[in-house]
Amino acid sequence: MEGLFGTSVGEVLRVLLAGIFGYLSLVAVLRITGNRTLSKLNAFDFIITVALGSALATTMLSKSTALVEGIAGMVLLVALQYAVTWTSVRWTAFEAIVKSEPRLLVHQGTMLKNQMRAARVTEDEIHAAARQQGKKDLTPDMSVVLEANGSLSVLHHSQ
Repeated sequence: MEGLFGTSVGEVLRVLLAGIFGYLSLVAVLRITGNRTLSKLNAFDFIITVALGSALATTMLSKSTALVEGIAGMVLLVALQYAVTWTSVRWTAFEAIVKSEPRLLVHQGTMLKNQMRAARVTEDEIHAAARQQGKKDLTPDMSVVLEANGSLSVLHHSQ
């Protein structure tokens, strides 16, 4: 039976059931593996978060992706993330490959142009970070760091 907009009731029910079971499976997998999987501490954590959302959406909306296949894909992503984080904690050479280091972009109020260029951060972004801290402009007691997770931290040094 065709419903509104050419979609059958069965197709809508399939999406709802796949969404419910996919979501519950994802929550179960994340509870088993711990909070680190969705922590967004670095680029790989962020990528896993986005990929999990994409896998869940594909499982829900694609007729050609079976629920079991979608759940297997989500489990695989979480398992790979676990393997990467487990290895990086135990092997510093691997950690250096998969994680970025914080980068100093402003030191004592002076913009470090080479560092900013290498990090692809603009002056406007630096000023926006300062404004978020309630400062109109950079002052000699300020430093700005591009953190490993991509956020900008504004540090105030006592004189």
